[in-house]
Amino acid sequence: MSRVAVLVAVAMALAACGGGGSDDGATSPTGEGAVTVEHRYGTTTIEGRPERIVSLDTQWTDVLVSLDAPLVGAGLDPQVETGRYPWQDVVPDDVEPITITDTNVPFEAITELRPDLIVITFYAQNESNYERLSQIAPTIPLLGEEEVDAWQDIAATAGRVLGVEQEVAALVDEADQRSADVLRELPGLDGRTYALANYVPGDALYVVADPEDGAGRFFSQLGLEIDPDLLAIADGEAGRATLSLERVDELDADLLVLFTNGADPEEIPGYDELPAVRAGAVAVLDLPAVTGLNTPTPLSIPYSLERIRPALDAAA
Repeated sequence: MSRVAVLVAVAMALAACGGGGSDDGATSPTGEGAVTVEHRYGTTTIEGRPERIVSLDTQWTDVLVSLDAPLVGAGLDPQVETGRYPWQDVVPDDVEPITITDTNVPFEAITELRPDLIVITFYAQNESNYERLSQIAPTIPLLGEEEVDAWQDIAATAGRVLGVEQEVAALVDEADQRSADVLRELPGLDGRTYALANYVPGDALYVVADPEDGAGRFFSQLGLEIDPDLLAIADGEAGRATLSLERVDELDADLLVLFTNGADPEEIPGYDELPAVRAGAVAVLDLPAVTGLNTPTPLSIPYSLERIRPALDAAA
């Protein structure tokens, strides 16, 4: 499963668990040099500052690289030619690449790296993977119940674990300022609606429908709101809503951001009549760019923002 599988889990059930919130992933001191992290499967205690971290998640990798953390291994996306996204050229050369999929967590390769901390998200939606990784080293899985953690929550957790809270605050402030600058330049975005969707040819459309999801929180910083029609379809479920191709007219948001898995969007019946398409407020993205929005990080946001900027201008 690639990063975009977090957006859709192609042709499979996408219903996410409810709950979550800003307190998910809160860390608390448990004694001198120890920090306990609350997460989806309970708690993990880290004794002392980690010196050998293995990241099996792009968001964690980007945050840790931004904080100059001691990474010894980082997961690759097998659907990307080099395994890394364009903004990840800053990952140090001595970080061991790890190929990981939803059906293959390379436990032996991870063990050989002798980590003192492992971080992972959707690849550990199966709790047994989390438990097995925890036998290798303390492991932090998804922090909350959304399908995608907000990167700011990941950063706050990393800050406590590594003892770099001030650096995290600066990182978040810089990213927040970037979003604020866009909204200042495009005040017409405030209150507009958006849809971030994955078109799976011959199957359906899968659309972000959770304001508290990591992707949802990113767009909210631009003043944008999820199309109310999509929230109604999701009916309170966290994560992504499934939209049959016969209901494409429900994508009547002011801004449409679309991943088509290489297909021509014009083959979607009714696509040309969508308000965002008629207004030119649509961005059809490739895998890296949509990944950068679906699982945003301080490194991916500038890259993906540049690629949706014309659509943002039109929506504003």
